[in-house]
Amino acid sequence: MSVFLHEEDLPDGLSLSGDVAVDTETMGLQTHRDRLCLLQISDGGKDEHLVRFAPDSDYAAPNLRAILADPNRVKLFHFARFDLAAIEHYLHVTAAPLFCTKIASKLVRTYTDRHGLKELVREMLNADISKQQQSSDWGGPILSDAQKDYAASDVRFLHKLRSELQIRLEREGRSELAQACFDFLPHRARLDLAGWAENDIFAHM
Repeated sequence: MSVFLHEEDLPDGLSLSGDVAVDTETMGLQTHRDRLCLLQISDGGKDEHLVRFAPDSDYAAPNLRAILADPNRVKLFHFARFDLAAIEHYLHVTAAPLFCTKIASKLVRTYTDRHGLKELVREMLNADISKQQQSSDWGGPILSDAQKDYAASDVRFLHKLRSELQIRLEREGRSELAQACFDFLPHRARLDLAGWAENDIFAHM
């Protein structure tokens, strides 16, 4: 298993097959303010690829954008809402169709309120991931080995998690409901970008 770091785009000729797991690292949680620093991607094989963007990046990334925009690939996320907004705002791509492991977890793991990636991986895959680097500086000139491994781990397990969650969604009769939620998520991300992040426009008041 290897982690590859690329600058500004995936290299020409890199072959990623089928559906891809995707995650992002930004300077903070305010998408308009806090730039996209890193995007992680994996096809579920033995390697993870990290694409780093400079402070003055134009985010052209034609190879990466082509994969994210491919309508024949499902993009796997954990908490897709945030990543979709960052990708839409900086890369100008709608990363769909998609599957969100956090949404799926909330629909089938109703016996708990713990839906973080670390908890899902622990319970469903009997594995452990470290979240120690979650709040580190992703915009620095050098990424440490710990940062790279943390970033890679955020996409390393998503294919296996989807398989397990799909079994539970089917078992509980919630697959169709989950798909409707996934289909809506790009619109939810656009609402966030447009200023409705904290307001539920579907609420009565």
